[in-house]
Amino acid sequence: MRPMDYRKPSDRKSMHSRIVQDLGMQIVSGRFKPDDRLPAEALLCEEYAVSRPVLREATRVLVAKGLVYSKPRVGSVVKPRREWHMLDPDVLHWVMQSTPQNEFFALLTSVRTIIEPAAAALAAQHASDEEIAAIGEAYGRMEAADTPEQVLQPDLDFHSRIADATHNDLLAHLCNMLSLALREALRHSNQRPNLHELALPRHKAILTAIENRDALGARHATLVQLDDAKDALSAVLGP
Repeated sequence: MRPMDYRKPSDRKSMHSRIVQDLGMQIVSGRFKPDDRLPAEALLCEEYAVSRPVLREATRVLVAKGLVYSKPRVGSVVKPRREWHMLDPDVLHWVMQSTPQNEFFALLTSVRTIIEPAAAALAAQHASDEEIAAIGEAYGRMEAADTPEQVLQPDLDFHSRIADATHNDLLAHLCNMLSLALREALRHSNQRPNLHELALPRHKAILTAIENRDALGARHATLVQLDDAKDALSAVLGP
């Protein structure tokens, strides 16, 4: 999933998108804190040179993303962080933009450590032969890639196909919602020198365990791969 493209807007939609982008970033970055009221409608209309309907349309988007609530005679109020829709692609994009890289990737890695070993174990138990072949095909493209940039999409496909092979729609959807953040993490970690020598054997171990229907082995191999991913990010970004 991709965040809305706020960099190439057009006409009325452009102002709506710009308002959503600006206010969303200000909320997520802490410029507006929980329980803060956003500036009055009249002030925002003047600042962005838009009509009230355009501003209200943008505000409705922020409400839908869980960032604010609207109250008559009060206006728009920032909601507590725990109520934000963190897996919304735009909110996740703003969180990535406003959080130090090491801090965000540590947060992401802790979530991956909870989800991905369980997904690999379920895939080992439930994947069809065709799904296992698809996971193997993605690994084959990783192996054949010549540059870190060429590794990126096959790497993402490898993990997404494992999630699909769990036959658990909720888990697969959760993994898909994290794909934006995972793409950013892999884009950095794959810049580590000796990428093929270090990362590929760990992905191969996951694939082999799934092929052998070894749930415990798939879980363990995924934990080893995630430890290596954490080391790769530290090598690229610094501790």
